[in-house]
Amino acid sequence: MNKILFRNKIRQIKIELGVSIALIVLMSVFIIANPRVFLDYRVYVSVFTVLPSLIILTASIVFVIASGEIDLSFPSTIGMSAWFFSMIAAIGTNMIFGFIAALAIGAFIGFINGIIVTKLKLSSLVSTLGMLFLLRGLIHIVMKSNQISLLNLRDSLFFKIFTYKINGIFPVQMLWAIFIVIFLWVLFYKHKFGSYVMYVGDNLISAKEMGINVDWVKIKTFMLLGIFAGFCGVLSAIINAYLWPTTGEGYLLLVLAAVFLGGTPTWGGIGTIYGAAIGAIMMGFIETGIVGAGLTGYYTQFFYGLIIILSLICHRIAGLKKKY
Repeated sequence: MNKILFRNKIRQIKIELGVSIALIVLMSVFIIANPRVFLDYRVYVSVFTVLPSLIILTASIVFVIASGEIDLSFPSTIGMSAWFFSMIAAIGTNMIFGFIAALAIGAFIGFINGIIVTKLKLSSLVSTLGMLFLLRGLIHIVMKSNQISLLNLRDSLFFKIFTYKINGIFPVQMLWAIFIVIFLWVLFYKHKFGSYVMYVGDNLISAKEMGINVDWVKIKTFMLLGIFAGFCGVLSAIINAYLWPTTGEGYLLLVLAAVFLGGTPTWGGIGTIYGAAIGAIMMGFIETGIVGAGLTGYYTQFFYGLIIILSLICHRIAGLKKKY
């Protein structure tokens, strides 16, 4: 076990150093391309307003991928959780209850995903893709393209806790993202659960021989992602002050690109929370940087795809070889 942890630690250091350098290079390119925009604090305030959910989701999915699985259903989990929260908040019920309900819905969806993957032995790629469409379809069927207004929450303390700007500049939701990333970092590297996740992803048979309950570890990784997807659902609903049936739909490709860019390979056994957070920051700035550099938004998806491919190639060059 110690050899596995030592090997993963060396990999982690190499990856995080490379991702940090990539972020510095990327931001330097943007600043050179348009110093007027990227030396103005207002562009960072704008990006930091919407970036926290991307950071939280990317850091959370590391656990699932490091365990050797994948979850594509989290955008719809965001939508379901936001829907439950919004319905509860809109009728004047205590918003704390709505918040807890949203997290519970996320955890329950994660639990179902975990059960399907571990007990029914279905592919996590295919089953969570099915869950993605199933939940989104349910939201559209019930809401029928209507929206739920949360404007009545704007003067509440609960609203300010999640959307307040410190000194009128720094979005408090970035502090939430930083706190959650620190929590996930501790859980992944300092708690035995994180070690179990890496053992399971590194070698399933060896993990079983160590006495690790492999199925339960995987179920908990799905539940963890579900809980934080629920949190992001609440955050999204509060920031926008409205709930639409499409809430959460734009995160799938961004999160996957960010987590792979951040240095978590697709084959499990290794992950980096720090790298995931840096990858999310890079993805969050790409569209702004493209437009700021004078290109049109049509280039955005091209660069997203290019980044995913290049990040996987870099994983190979760095010696992160898939195990058979």
